[in-house]
Amino acid sequence: MNRLLNKTLYIRTLSGAGLLIVVLGTVLWSPYSMLALMLLLTIGSMNEFYRIARLKQVTPLRLYPIIIGAGIVITSFFVATGAASPRVFAWALPAVFALFIVGLYDKNDTHVENIVWEIGGIVYIAVPMALLTALPLNGVYGTIIYTPSILLSILFIVWANDVGAYLTGVAFGRRKLFERISPNKSWEGFFGGVACAILVGGICGYALAPSPNSILIWGGAGAVIAISGVFGDLIESMLKRSVGIKDSGNILPGHGGFLDRFDALILAAPFVYTYFTVIFTC
Repeated sequence: MNRLLNKTLYIRTLSGAGLLIVVLGTVLWSPYSMLALMLLLTIGSMNEFYRIARLKQVTPLRLYPIIIGAGIVITSFFVATGAASPRVFAWALPAVFALFIVGLYDKNDTHVENIVWEIGGIVYIAVPMALLTALPLNGVYGTIIYTPSILLSILFIVWANDVGAYLTGVAFGRRKLFERISPNKSWEGFFGGVACAILVGGICGYALAPSPNSILIWGGAGAVIAISGVFGDLIESMLKRSVGIKDSGNILPGHGGFLDRFDALILAAPFVYTYFTVIFTC
Protein backbone atom coordinates (compact mmCIF):
# COMPACT_ATOMS: atom_id res chain seq x y z
CA MET A 1 0.00 0.00 0.00
CA ASN A 2 2.79 2.43 0.96
CA ARG A 3 4.63 1.59 -2.24
CA LEU A 4 1.50 2.33 -4.27
CA LEU A 5 0.97 5.64 -2.47
CA ASN A 6 4.59 6.62 -3.02
CA LYS A 7 4.34 5.77 -6.71
CA THR A 8 1.13 7.79 -7.05
CA LEU A 9 2.72 10.76 -5.28
CA TYR A 10 5.81 10.48 -7.49
CA ILE A 11 3.73 10.44 -10.69
CA ARG A 12 1.58 13.34 -9.47
CA THR A 13 4.64 15.40 -8.52
CA LEU A 14 6.43 14.67 -11.79
CA SER A 15 3.44 15.49 -14.00
CA GLY A 16 2.69 18.59 -11.93
CA ALA A 17 6.26 19.83 -12.37
CA GLY A 18 6.05 19.15 -16.10
CA LEU A 19 2.78 21.06 -16.34
CA LEU A 20 4.28 23.98 -14.43
CA ILE A 21 7.28 24.14 -16.77
CA VAL A 22 5.08 24.01 -19.87
CA VAL A 23 2.69 26.70 -18.61
CA LEU A 24 5.41 29.08 -17.41
CA GLY A 25 7.55 28.47 -20.48
CA THR A 26 4.79 29.11 -23.01
CA VAL A 27 3.55 32.22 -21.20
CA LEU A 28 7.05 33.69 -20.98
CA TRP A 29 8.28 32.67 -24.43
CA SER A 30 6.15 34.92 -26.62
CA PRO A 31 2.55 36.11 -27.11
CA TYR A 32 2.14 33.47 -29.82
CA SER A 33 3.21 30.61 -27.56
CA MET A 34 0.79 31.98 -24.96
CA LEU A 35 -1.95 31.87 -27.60
CA ALA A 36 -1.01 28.26 -28.40
CA LEU A 37 -1.34 27.40 -24.69
CA MET A 38 -4.76 29.05 -24.47
CA LEU A 39 -5.93 27.18 -27.54
CA LEU A 40 -4.73 23.88 -26.08
CA LEU A 41 -6.55 24.55 -22.79
CA THR A 42 -9.70 25.65 -24.63
CA ILE A 43 -9.82 22.66 -26.97
CA GLY A 44 -8.90 20.16 -24.26
CA SER A 45 -11.39 21.54 -21.74
CA MET A 46 -14.24 21.77 -24.25
CA ASN A 47 -13.60 18.20 -25.40
CA GLU A 48 -13.85 17.00 -21.78
CA PHE A 49 -16.99 19.08 -21.24
CA TYR A 50 -18.71 17.39 -24.18
CA ARG A 51 -17.44 14.01 -22.97
CA ILE A 52 -19.28 14.63 -19.69
CA ALA A 53 -22.38 15.58 -21.70
CA ARG A 54 -22.31 12.29 -23.59
CA LEU A 55 -22.14 10.40 -20.30
CA LYS A 56 -25.51 12.02 -19.54
CA GLN A 57 -26.97 10.27 -22.59
CA VAL A 58 -27.07 13.37 -24.78
CA THR A 59 -25.19 13.73 -28.06
CA PRO A 60 -23.98 17.30 -28.59
CA LEU A 61 -21.67 18.10 -31.46
CA ARG A 62 -18.01 18.30 -30.51
CA LEU A 63 -15.98 19.48 -33.47
CA TYR A 64 -18.13 22.41 -34.60
CA PRO A 65 -18.50 24.06 -31.13
CA ILE A 66 -14.79 23.50 -30.46
CA ILE A 67 -13.91 25.21 -33.75
CA ILE A 68 -16.12 28.15 -32.72
CA GLY A 69 -14.46 28.26 -29.30
CA ALA A 70 -10.95 28.18 -30.76
CA GLY A 71 -11.97 30.87 -33.25
CA ILE A 72 -13.18 33.14 -30.44
CA VAL A 73 -9.86 32.77 -28.61
CA ILE A 74 -7.87 33.52 -31.79
CA THR A 75 -10.07 36.52 -32.60
CA SER A 76 -9.64 37.83 -29.04
CA PHE A 77 -5.86 37.65 -29.50
CA PHE A 78 -5.81 39.70 -32.70
CA VAL A 79 -8.33 42.22 -31.43
CA ALA A 80 -6.35 42.71 -28.21
CA THR A 81 -3.11 43.25 -30.14
CA GLY A 82 -4.77 45.86 -32.35
CA ALA A 83 -4.36 43.77 -35.48
CA ALA A 84 -8.13 43.49 -35.93
CA SER A 85 -11.18 45.57 -35.11
CA PRO A 86 -13.59 44.38 -32.39
CA ARG A 87 -16.16 44.17 -35.19
CA VAL A 88 -14.43 40.99 -36.34
CA PHE A 89 -16.17 39.23 -33.45
CA ALA A 90 -19.36 39.52 -35.52
CA TRP A 91 -18.50 36.22 -37.24
CA ALA A 92 -19.22 34.38 -33.97
CA LEU A 93 -22.90 35.40 -33.91
CA PRO A 94 -24.08 33.48 -37.00
CA ALA A 95 -21.66 30.66 -36.14
CA VAL A 96 -23.25 30.17 -32.71
CA PHE A 97 -26.83 30.63 -33.88
CA ALA A 98 -26.22 28.10 -36.64
CA LEU A 99 -26.20 25.51 -33.85
CA PHE A 100 -29.97 26.00 -33.58
CA ILE A 101 -30.33 25.38 -37.32
CA VAL A 102 -28.20 22.24 -37.09
CA GLY A 103 -30.46 21.11 -34.24
CA LEU A 104 -33.40 21.02 -36.65
CA TYR A 105 -31.74 18.14 -38.47
CA ASP A 106 -30.85 16.26 -35.28
CA LYS A 107 -32.99 13.13 -35.28
CA ASN A 108 -32.23 12.29 -31.66
CA ASP A 109 -34.79 13.02 -28.95
CA THR A 110 -32.19 15.10 -27.11
CA HIS A 111 -31.77 17.81 -29.75
CA VAL A 112 -32.74 20.64 -27.39
CA GLU A 113 -30.39 19.38 -24.68
CA ASN A 114 -27.66 19.02 -27.31
CA ILE A 115 -27.95 22.69 -28.28
CA VAL A 116 -27.82 23.76 -24.62
CA TRP A 117 -24.64 21.74 -24.03
CA GLU A 118 -23.02 22.97 -27.25
CA ILE A 119 -23.59 26.63 -26.42
CA GLY A 120 -22.78 25.95 -22.77
CA GLY A 121 -19.29 24.73 -23.68
CA ILE A 122 -18.62 27.89 -25.68
CA VAL A 123 -19.86 30.24 -22.94
CA TYR A 124 -18.40 28.30 -20.01
CA ILE A 125 -14.94 27.64 -21.46
CA ALA A 126 -14.12 29.49 -24.70
CA VAL A 127 -15.30 32.96 -23.65
CA PRO A 128 -13.32 32.96 -20.35
CA MET A 129 -10.22 31.71 -22.18
CA ALA A 130 -10.63 34.46 -24.76
CA LEU A 131 -10.79 37.08 -22.00
CA LEU A 132 -7.74 35.59 -20.31
CA THR A 133 -5.86 35.68 -23.63
CA ALA A 134 -6.63 39.38 -24.03
CA LEU A 135 -5.61 40.50 -20.54
CA PRO A 136 -1.80 40.65 -21.01
CA LEU A 137 -2.01 42.09 -24.54
CA ASN A 138 -2.17 45.54 -26.03
CA GLY A 139 -1.51 46.93 -29.48
CA VAL A 140 -0.07 50.31 -30.39
CA TYR A 141 0.50 51.28 -34.04
CA GLY A 142 0.78 47.65 -35.13
CA THR A 143 3.25 46.74 -32.38
CA ILE A 144 2.26 44.05 -29.90
CA ILE A 145 2.74 44.99 -26.26
CA TYR A 146 2.80 41.76 -24.29
CA THR A 147 3.02 41.75 -20.48
CA PRO A 148 3.29 38.08 -19.45
CA SER A 149 3.66 39.06 -15.78
CA ILE A 150 -0.06 39.94 -15.72
CA LEU A 151 -1.10 36.44 -16.76
CA LEU A 152 1.53 34.83 -14.54
CA SER A 153 0.28 36.85 -11.56
CA ILE A 154 -3.25 35.55 -12.14
CA LEU A 155 -1.93 31.98 -12.33
CA PHE A 156 0.11 32.44 -9.14
CA ILE A 157 -2.97 33.75 -7.33
CA VAL A 158 -5.05 30.75 -8.45
CA TRP A 159 -2.33 28.35 -7.29
CA ALA A 160 -1.90 30.23 -3.99
CA ASN A 161 -5.62 29.91 -3.35
CA ASP A 162 -5.49 26.15 -4.02
CA VAL A 163 -2.48 25.58 -1.77
CA GLY A 164 -3.74 27.86 1.00
CA ALA A 165 -7.19 26.26 0.98
CA TYR A 166 -5.71 22.75 1.07
CA LEU A 167 -3.25 23.39 3.90
CA THR A 168 -5.70 25.38 6.00
CA GLY A 169 -8.46 22.85 5.38
CA VAL A 170 -6.26 19.91 6.41
CA ALA A 171 -5.06 21.69 9.55
CA PHE A 172 -8.24 23.43 10.73
CA GLY A 173 -11.12 22.28 8.52
CA ARG A 174 -14.27 21.56 10.55
CA ARG A 175 -17.27 23.26 8.95
CA LYS A 176 -18.28 21.96 5.52
CA LEU A 177 -18.42 24.56 2.75
CA PHE A 178 -20.61 22.70 0.26
CA GLU A 179 -20.93 19.11 1.43
CA ARG A 180 -23.48 18.10 -1.22
CA ILE A 181 -21.03 18.89 -4.03
CA SER A 182 -17.56 18.64 -2.47
CA PRO A 183 -17.45 16.94 0.95
CA ASN A 184 -13.76 17.74 1.51
CA LYS A 185 -14.02 21.53 1.26
CA SER A 186 -14.38 23.53 4.46
CA TRP A 187 -15.09 27.13 5.37
CA GLU A 188 -11.73 27.26 7.14
CA GLY A 189 -10.01 26.16 3.94
CA PHE A 190 -12.01 28.70 1.95
CA PHE A 191 -10.92 31.64 4.12
CA GLY A 192 -7.35 30.33 4.25
CA GLY A 193 -7.25 30.16 0.46
CA VAL A 194 -8.68 33.68 0.08
CA ALA A 195 -6.12 35.05 2.55
CA CYS A 196 -3.24 33.41 0.66
CA ALA A 197 -4.59 34.67 -2.66
CA ILE A 198 -4.84 38.25 -1.35
CA LEU A 199 -1.30 38.02 0.04
CA VAL A 200 0.17 36.67 -3.19
CA GLY A 201 -1.89 39.20 -5.15
CA GLY A 202 -0.37 42.02 -3.13
CA ILE A 203 3.13 40.63 -3.69
CA CYS A 204 2.48 40.38 -7.43
CA GLY A 205 1.17 43.95 -7.43
CA TYR A 206 4.35 45.17 -5.72
CA ALA A 207 6.49 43.24 -8.23
CA LEU A 208 4.58 44.75 -11.16
CA ALA A 209 4.67 48.31 -9.80
CA PRO A 210 6.06 48.97 -6.29
CA SER A 211 3.34 51.32 -5.10
CA PRO A 212 0.54 51.13 -2.51
CA ASN A 213 -2.05 51.55 -5.25
CA SER A 214 -0.74 48.56 -7.22
CA ILE A 215 -0.60 46.41 -4.08
CA LEU A 216 -4.19 47.35 -3.22
CA ILE A 217 -5.48 46.69 -6.76
CA TRP A 218 -3.81 43.29 -7.02
CA GLY A 219 -4.80 42.37 -3.47
CA GLY A 220 -8.38 43.01 -4.55
CA ALA A 221 -7.80 40.92 -7.65
CA GLY A 222 -6.60 38.13 -5.36
CA ALA A 223 -9.91 38.20 -3.50
CA VAL A 224 -11.93 38.23 -6.74
CA ILE A 225 -9.95 35.36 -8.24
CA ALA A 226 -10.06 33.27 -5.07
CA ILE A 227 -13.80 33.59 -4.45
CA SER A 228 -14.83 33.04 -8.08
CA GLY A 229 -12.25 30.27 -8.41
CA VAL A 230 -13.83 28.32 -5.56
CA PHE A 231 -17.15 28.41 -7.38
CA GLY A 232 -15.36 27.26 -10.53
CA ASP A 233 -14.07 24.22 -8.68
CA LEU A 234 -17.51 23.50 -7.24
CA ILE A 235 -19.18 23.78 -10.64
CA GLU A 236 -16.76 21.30 -12.16
CA SER A 237 -17.31 18.94 -9.21
CA MET A 238 -21.05 19.25 -9.78
CA LEU A 239 -20.62 18.30 -13.44
CA LYS A 240 -18.54 15.26 -12.57
CA ARG A 241 -20.89 14.15 -9.79
CA SER A 242 -23.83 14.34 -12.19
CA VAL A 243 -22.30 11.51 -14.23
CA GLY A 244 -20.45 9.69 -11.46
CA ILE A 245 -16.85 10.23 -12.54
CA LYS A 246 -13.82 11.22 -10.46
CA ASP A 247 -11.80 13.05 -13.13
CA SER A 248 -12.85 14.93 -16.25
CA GLY A 249 -10.02 13.28 -18.20
CA ASN A 250 -6.67 11.54 -17.87
CA ILE A 251 -4.36 13.75 -19.91
CA LEU A 252 -2.36 14.69 -16.79
CA PRO A 253 -1.23 11.61 -14.80
CA GLY A 254 -2.20 12.02 -11.15
CA HIS A 255 -4.07 15.26 -11.82
CA GLY A 256 -6.93 14.25 -14.12
CA GLY A 257 -7.92 16.33 -17.11
CA PHE A 258 -7.80 19.92 -18.28
CA LEU A 259 -11.00 20.85 -16.46
CA ASP A 260 -9.70 19.31 -13.24
CA ARG A 261 -6.62 21.54 -13.30
CA PHE A 262 -8.04 24.75 -14.75
CA ASP A 263 -11.64 24.85 -13.50
CA ALA A 264 -10.91 27.66 -11.04
CA LEU A 265 -9.05 29.70 -13.65
CA ILE A 266 -11.87 29.31 -16.18
CA LEU A 267 -14.55 30.77 -13.92
CA ALA A 268 -12.23 33.37 -12.40
CA ALA A 269 -11.32 34.79 -15.83
CA PRO A 270 -14.53 36.77 -16.58
CA PHE A 271 -14.69 38.09 -13.01
CA VAL A 272 -11.09 39.31 -12.87
CA TYR A 273 -11.38 40.71 -16.43
CA THR A 274 -14.42 42.73 -15.36
CA TYR A 275 -12.65 43.78 -12.15
CA PHE A 276 -9.66 45.20 -14.03
CA THR A 277 -11.91 46.80 -16.65
CA VAL A 278 -13.88 48.64 -13.96
CA ILE A 279 -10.78 49.58 -11.95
CA PHE A 280 -8.88 51.05 -14.89
CA THR A 281 -11.81 52.84 -16.53
CA CYS A 282 -13.19 54.57 -13.43
